Amino acid sequence: MTSVALAVVDGMPLFELAIPCTIFGPGNPEAVGAGYELTVCAPPGAVIGGWLRAETSRRLDDLVKADTVIVPACDDAMDQPPADLVEAVRAAHERGARIASICTGAFVLAAAGLLTGRRATTHWMYAPRLAECYPDVEVDSDVLYIDDGDVLTAAGQAAGIDLCLHMVRTDHGAATANRLARRLVVAPHRAGGQAQFVATPLPGPDDGAPSTNRHDLAGLLERTLEHLDEPVTVAVLARRAGMSPRHFTRRFAAVTGTSPLQWLLTQRVRRAQELLEVTDDSVDRIAERVGIGTPTTLRRHFHRIVGVSPIAYRRAFTEARGLRPPTAPPTPPGRAATTEATVPKATVPGADTATRAAPPPGAPAGPAPARTT
Repeated sequence: MTSVALAVVDGMPLFELAIPCTIFGPGNPEAVGAGYELTVCAPPGAVIGGWLRAETSRRLDDLVKADTVIVPACDDAMDQPPADLVEAVRAAHERGARIASICTGAFVLAAAGLLTGRRATTHWMYAPRLAECYPDVEVDSDVLYIDDGDVLTAAGQAAGIDLCLHMVRTDHGAATANRLARRLVVAPHRAGGQAQFVATPLPGPDDGAPSTNRHDLAGLLERTLEHLDEPVTVAVLARRAGMSPRHFTRRFAAVTGTSPLQWLLTQRVRRAQELLEVTDDSVDRIAERVGIGTPTTLRRHFHRIVGVSPIAYRRAFTEARGLRPPTAPPTPPGRAATTEATVPKATVPGADTATRAAPPPGAPAGPAPARTT
């Protein structure tokens, strides 16, 4: 089991607390199947959202026992975080736990010294305050979340959903995260580097959203996701949307927070991740299925976005889940065999590290994923 502990104190907002409870809690079959065990740690009599009392036998000192500790939003970002909460979070990190914050929970991590010298984010309304109080923290108010390995921070409110799904994806792969997202009726993946100011969240295929709540590009995006193997350009997408290329590009950025081609490339790499997890297809075949074209091109983009090669990702995923790696096809006579070595994650010049996925499941950077039976 992978233990996840929520750090709760008096006055904590309900919404930010409900996010990890819903995603990692016992009421979610996908979370239970993934091997998560959720506990709530709080001082006696803690009241959530001004009207719910946290009845739990676990105290803040118990955070040190968890593999992952999540700190939801603070009661008031203008006040100093409770000293016992700060100390408990610091102790958990020193023991080796992965620490994550949602919204103004970043103030707790900063007070514990976990963000010193790191990039971090919080709700855009409180980003100036965080930068003022903790000048040693590089505050980025333009992203949804930042994964810095053992410390993760999310922007305001709904960005906490993106961060929690990102952690599930890191621990157990894209297929599990996508199933969980589908159950929650939310987008399977929004990159951490996506802007906080997004007019409408990106729908995934079969997300079940009522048509009255869907933006004018929803149908186009769903069709594109269903036909990733087809070649497509901005001009083609604009024509399907009934817009000029310039207007379409502006509208697309307003809806998704990114450019059409960057979104398309990210979706193709994410689909490749899932195919590497659930099929025995070769890299050549997967490149065809996701529309990237050649295996060389897939390897280049996959490494840039995910941080490792496709073969290394598949190997790490199968080893983490206790599965047998697929058998490579025999090398044709007269043709030299080629292998893909595991390449350490490196920073790409000009790339925002918030948009890079964490190492694949089983990589040593994160907590060990739960074993399946």
